[in-house]
Amino acid sequence: MWEKLTYAFVMPALILAGIWLYLQLTEALLARLPRRTQPALRPWVWMAPALLLLLVIVLWPVLQSVVLSFQKVSGDQLSGPFVGLQNYIRAFTDTQMRGSMLNNLYWIIFFTGFTVGIGLALAVLVNRVRFGGPVKTILFMPMAISFVATGVIWRFMYAYRPEGSPQIGTLNALMTGLFQQPPVTWLLQQPGNNIALIVVGVWMFTGFCLVILNAGLRGLPEEVHEAARVDGASEWQVFRKVTVPLLAPTISVVATTMVINALKMFDIVYVMTAGNYGTDVIANQIYKQLYSSRDLGMASTLAVILLVFILPFMVQNVRRFHAQENR
Repeated sequence: MWEKLTYAFVMPALILAGIWLYLQLTEALLARLPRRTQPALRPWVWMAPALLLLLVIVLWPVLQSVVLSFQKVSGDQLSGPFVGLQNYIRAFTDTQMRGSMLNNLYWIIFFTGFTVGIGLALAVLVNRVRFGGPVKTILFMPMAISFVATGVIWRFMYAYRPEGSPQIGTLNALMTGLFQQPPVTWLLQQPGNNIALIVVGVWMFTGFCLVILNAGLRGLPEEVHEAARVDGASEWQVFRKVTVPLLAPTISVVATTMVINALKMFDIVYVMTAGNYGTDVIANQIYKQLYSSRDLGMASTLAVILLVFILPFMVQNVRRFHAQENR
């Protein structure tokens, strides 16, 4: 115990001392340089440890995954024989893996469409009600719940018992009690079970989209909207021809963020169906290959494919941030 406590206090103290020593030494070196160059170099010198740490933590594992994706690595080994594109060919020809990619496509289309669409509609409506703040807080609350807890909550919502048995799931209780219909196996039937999982994601992330889009709406010039109304435009025309074009950059950022979330989706699928009944996604396949099949090479291949899918959207977001900063 004392050893752990020593590490808990000594290690942070050593790290802080190292940072302080690094800054003192670099500042002493900067002081020897011409004064005109010091302001340009100082930010890089201060950021250098963080950048180095980022490279070690992020770039090295990515490069290692790329190398492993061309190898056959199984069990507890960390390397194996070179197999060329064999893992990639298997990833795009295996029925289960292609199914997981198709499910990710469903997530991109429906999850992104519903979260951004509903979020935009709610952002406009919340702007017009008197108590918009509390409404936004309530709608944002699902974001405070962990993915695992959300999955558990919604498993109870979708819970199924055979017809004639007491239904413990909220939706099936409504189906049998209120609508006098037989219970539905929400998480077992394709393709409805994928939509049922996507509904959980929409429930979580709509509040996030609402908050970001509402902040964008508040930044729009009201004079433009008033001028359109004075010219005789209806509220729908004002929204379609004025609000949406002006808000397009914010909508684009929110949409690309949701696409990235859809591609990375894992927790909800793992907790609610474990990828069974045709609900598998790429991230869950990576988990299965790594921990069930013990195929590190295949898991690395899927991770690289997922990274390639996500990268264009990340680059788009970074470009848009740069464009906004340069305005």
